[in-house]
Amino acid sequence: MPTAQRVDPYRNFNFKLEIDKIQQAGFTECTGFDISTDPIEYREGGDNTTARKLPGQTKYGNIVLKWGLTDSMDLYNWYRDVTKGKIDRRTGSIVIYDIDMVTERARWNFKDAWPTKYNPADLNAKNNEIAIETLEIVTEGIERVK
Repeated sequence: MPTAQRVDPYRNFNFKLEIDKIQQAGFTECTGFDISTDPIEYREGGDNTTARKLPGQTKYGNIVLKWGLTDSMDLYNWYRDVTKGKIDRRTGSIVIYDIDMVTERARWNFKDAWPTKYNPADLNAKNNEIAIETLEIVTEGIERVK
């Protein structure tokens, strides 16, 4: 009997984020890039027992980025422009690499993204943790292309 070839899942720590005009490395987390479609219940005349479910509006979750505080101000400046009324929509990608960090294994492209929330690092003189900044990005489309 033939057996299927074993395919190991990809590790979630080998990822890179690409955003137009942003040169930033070292993200510790990239979460929230989910997609959902709301169901719409519809009852046809004469069929009082079962409601049909049709696909409704598709929604894209906000992408939440976390990274260690450095001298780079690219992401903060992008958000600061929003607070001044200048919305700069950008495209980007979230890419997962194989263990060798060279071979691309999965890619999600997002479009028309802009930052909606910035959280500077929490500071605490009683510990020795890395200072982590957070940026939340809204997007109008996410698609897995690989």
